[in-house]
Amino acid sequence: MKLTTKVILMMGTLSLAACTNAGKLGGGAGDGAFDPNAAGNSGVIAGSASDPASTAYFQEAVGDRVTFEVDQSSLSAVGRATLDGQATWLLTNADYTAIIEGHADEQGTREYNIALGNRRADAARSYLVSKGVPSSRMQIVSYGKERPIEICSKEACYAKNRRAVTVLAGGLTG
Repeated sequence: MKLTTKVILMMGTLSLAACTNAGKLGGGAGDGAFDPNAAGNSGVIAGSASDPASTAYFQEAVGDRVTFEVDQSSLSAVGRATLDGQATWLLTNADYTAIIEGHADEQGTREYNIALGNRRADAARSYLVSKGVPSSRMQIVSYGKERPIEICSKEACYAKNRRAVTVLAGGLTG
């Protein structure tokens, strides 16, 4: 092997070895990198389900959907409680807008279920507006029975498909 080849290989090996210890080249504390143990950091990773301003938190901790009874678009007590949490979150996180999707189970005609999904989405939007969320930040859309999350001919599946889902958009201004 030529001397220049040996030198290049040796420099490459040393460069890679230096990468194994973040502290050698400024990867340690005080370089601006996130350190969950540093003073002032709570261990929350931006965008994760533990970040109260993230969509993942909204979906998992607040809840992004409410369910309905057969052929109904009126909100249950559980649905109102979920929407109360959504309203609080949306008012705190004003950078986000929402599309509220209305869904139905597979029973009934396509036309009937589109109309029912629309009433369900509108019930959720109206409730959020009553809690102070500006209507200009929300849109509704109905998918009727076209986007089931469960496919089977049992009540347990039907119940999951009778829903209004709040889908967030925005929040990327940071």
